[in-house]
Amino acid sequence: MASTISRRCAALGVSRLYQRSARSAVASFVEHQNFSSQSERAPIDGKDYLMGSERNTMRAAVLWEPKKPMTIEDLKMPRPQTGEVLIRTKACGVCHSDLHVIKADQPYPSPVVLGHEITGEVVEHGPHTDEATRKRLPLGGRVVGAFIMPCGGCFFCVKGEEDLCETFFKYNRGMGGLYDGTTRLYQASTGKPIFMYSMGGLAEYCVVPAHAVAPLAPTLPYNESAIIGCAVFTAYGAMKNAADMRAGETVAVIGTGGVGSSCLQVARAFGGRQVIAVDVNEKKLENATKMGATHTVNASSESVVDRIREITGGRGVDIAIEALGNPKTFIQATQAVRDGGRAVMVGLAPAGVTAGVDISKLVRRKVKIIGSYGGRARQDLPTIITLAEMGFLKIESAVTKICSLEEADATYAAMDKGEITGRAVVDINPSIVHA
Repeated sequence: MASTISRRCAALGVSRLYQRSARSAVASFVEHQNFSSQSERAPIDGKDYLMGSERNTMRAAVLWEPKKPMTIEDLKMPRPQTGEVLIRTKACGVCHSDLHVIKADQPYPSPVVLGHEITGEVVEHGPHTDEATRKRLPLGGRVVGAFIMPCGGCFFCVKGEEDLCETFFKYNRGMGGLYDGTTRLYQASTGKPIFMYSMGGLAEYCVVPAHAVAPLAPTLPYNESAIIGCAVFTAYGAMKNAADMRAGETVAVIGTGGVGSSCLQVARAFGGRQVIAVDVNEKKLENATKMGATHTVNASSESVVDRIREITGGRGVDIAIEALGNPKTFIQATQAVRDGGRAVMVGLAPAGVTAGVDISKLVRRKVKIIGSYGGRARQDLPTIITLAEMGFLKIESAVTKICSLEEADATYAAMDKGEITGRAVVDINPSIVHA
């Protein structure tokens, strides 16, 4: 490369001094080049990236195949690439989306580390990280990560629709890795690659694209704040972006688990006049009143649509949120909205599940059915953190169970049985604590 530059410079009449400077710059670039298509690059300049630590493995909960228990394994320490940050995980939320992978309701490659709503501390930036990102996410800084990790440059990201990021869905949801086409996780004993569901948060450390991370206010606790990255993030996206909710509107939330209870909180924070919680679990309905519900409907003993219309003077709600991913509740949401109302579908169903709709009513009464998967990390995540910091979102009340990494598998099983009222969080405790 250097000799080619010399010939070109000579042909252009460039001085020998400039030629020597160009050759020196190229040599320096090659010497310090850290790009790699693999995520196992050596520490730069022989120094460990963990600020002096010699640790090179971490613990993680690995799902080796669907419908089988997760096991705690030693993995190689993950390495961030360009545009990524390494985070020492403090907490990781337990979400139904993970359960879909565990139960094989949604296809996903395995073995895999699940967990997609995390809080933690920044411990390393990927090579060639720009100064603005280093300043926004300083080493040691407290952060929260969003489960949708936008690339920032695809068709949808450029349009401001990061919740549709093509790169995220192609490489992470489609291939189980990050955006160079590889995973960051490898088994320590065999070198076997382990796939990542989002950042793979059920581990002591995780790698996250910098676009998906926002600073966490110092007044907010790590454990409870983990749900910001999915449950609250999804609820905010549904209410703000999909439903375009306005103060004074009426809302029904069908399914009051982690995401549903967060929808109740966001609806109240946005000035909902009537916020109706619908569920079959009386304990969840009791908790829903703490989350902001003004009315509750027990679907096991009442007609959901009739009761919602009764509460709203016969018209139906302005906005109905379906947070279960069930064909029956899908139809209930479309029937519970007023003429011109918005039915927003948030719950994920097993692959291939469909639901019928009354087409004539949809057309004549201008009912809108809107899908919503999440929020926009760069725009929405900082706003959500501010709302939580100001007390408009009571994240501490939403979390009803905190467990250890070793208890994660049992906690998912309990969630599958409906035994967790609100949201569960895994408190990640590294076996070695770094200063």
